[in-house]
Amino acid sequence: MINRRTFSKAVGLGTGAAAVTMAGLPGTASAASPSGGTAAPTVPVITPGTHTEFSTLKHVKAGVLDIGYAEVGPADGPVVMCLHGWPYDIHSFVDVAPLLADQGYRVIVPYLRGHGTTTFLSRHTPRNAEQSAIALDIIALMDALKIPKAVFAGFDWGSRTADIIAALWPERVTSLVSTSGYVITNVASQLEPAAPAVEHNWWYQWYFASDRGKKTMENEDKRIALCRYVWTLVSPNWNFDDATFQRTAEAFKNPDYAAIVLYNYRWRIGLIDGERHYERYEKQLAAVPTVGVPTITLDPALDPFTPAGDGTGYRNHFTGPYEHRTIANIGHNLPQEAPSIFAQAVVDADHL
Repeated sequence: MINRRTFSKAVGLGTGAAAVTMAGLPGTASAASPSGGTAAPTVPVITPGTHTEFSTLKHVKAGVLDIGYAEVGPADGPVVMCLHGWPYDIHSFVDVAPLLADQGYRVIVPYLRGHGTTTFLSRHTPRNAEQSAIALDIIALMDALKIPKAVFAGFDWGSRTADIIAALWPERVTSLVSTSGYVITNVASQLEPAAPAVEHNWWYQWYFASDRGKKTMENEDKRIALCRYVWTLVSPNWNFDDATFQRTAEAFKNPDYAAIVLYNYRWRIGLIDGERHYERYEKQLAAVPTVGVPTITLDPALDPFTPAGDGTGYRNHFTGPYEHRTIANIGHNLPQEAPSIFAQAVVDADHL
């Protein structure tokens, strides 16, 4: 999930600011401050859930991982890297990917470490999940696939990873679509208490810090039940069925899933230290680097972590061509709940 400090800054906007940007039909986008650029083609509107599976999954050894990923579209097309969050998997982009492929893009959708068919090459590798480790996994994936640069699009952990790559390795990023805006974790700021409503929304983070939460995550049935419950809380308008959830829940059966999720949420609130190997990257991220690549930020209006606004809370972090959109009547899992809107943002960002 996103950074609670970002939410804490945004919560002061209240319902008044949100109401301004939520006007319109369900699942529509309200845009602010387009930066101009070449005209982008229009992505067709499809019903969410039109597609249910990727036809094939691939594997490649990259860095410390054997990364499982879906690939859709022409092999010589411009690359779009779609990055999922927690508790989700590649199926968040099962409708988005073919929409982008039809526009001529080569779409890569990897399972993040600890998810699905992505595995560690060595049992001796620490099951680390600090933010720079995940970003470096994606850089290694690009290197393994000989992809010099790509459009990045993500939500939740995926937004954070894409933001980091855009900030530290901008030469690898053509453009960026970041749901919830600038969500790079600042561990020092996470050590301070947030507003009560913010702390309440992060109940599972505190749960994961306890022995009870650890036992739940280490029990496959219990962690799957917990993840399903989170889906209902963070996407209140999304009437997903059991089959939709079960397709994603298969990714939660990865043997390293519990270790990765627990590490990430404990690390980001300062309960455990990161590895020295990643220290220099985390120091750079602690300095709050700006993002200069062309960017569209998206705020799902019903996401409890980022009350919908005009993006001003993080606007100064993006210094290049920029546009912000608030998506009405949509919750946290934006690409799966509103695939046409998400895909359109990717195409538009590529034309900023």
